Amino acid sequence: MPVIDSVARLRELIGDPSPVVAHKFHEKLNARARDFIARSPLLFLATADADGRPCVSPKGDGPGIAIVEDDGTLLLPERKGNRLVYSLQNVLANPAVELIFVVPRTSETLRVQGRATLVDDPDLCARHDSRGRPALLVMRVAVTKCYFHCGKSLLRAGVWDPATWPDPVTVSFGCEIAEEGGLDSTEVETFDAAVRERYRQDV
Repeated sequence: MPVIDSVARLRELIGDPSPVVAHKFHEKLNARARDFIARSPLLFLATADADGRPCVSPKGDGPGIAIVEDDGTLLLPERKGNRLVYSLQNVLANPAVELIFVVPRTSETLRVQGRATLVDDPDLCARHDSRGRPALLVMRVAVTKCYFHCGKSLLRAGVWDPATWPDPVTVSFGCEIAEEGGLDSTEVETFDAAVRERYRQDV
């Protein structure tokens, strides 16, 4: 099977971008980026560990999930989750991050690259509470690159077109855990019921 092993071969297949595309990249958050972030309730956070192993984690909250501190700094409050802290551990080993912001019914996304630090200042966490609960900590991202990504991928996927939506997928964490020996098969339904209750009360 042929393997692409050079940028030259890659460019031969894909081609070169239009010269004007280079001018869409910014080193700071301009007014359009700040407005997009204020409307976004969902982002995807990409990190990598010290060995380069990647991790992408969805982060969801109300609109304005991340807070623009200034045109070069974003604050991302950490909320209660599964406590695996893969992304947070990665930041401690490798501060390079990328965030992709999503606004419902908008095909374009916003990509922000930067370097992250973790802050547990009580006053800062209290200022960025959600549903009456202070943030567990805050990720501060020093922005190094910011740009809008074209909408072709979401348009092709039909993400915002209800006519293309399949039936919902039911995910059983009980089955996932039981398959690896963490639960007896008789405990699966009880475990899944507890997950559904946490979804109802503890989001």
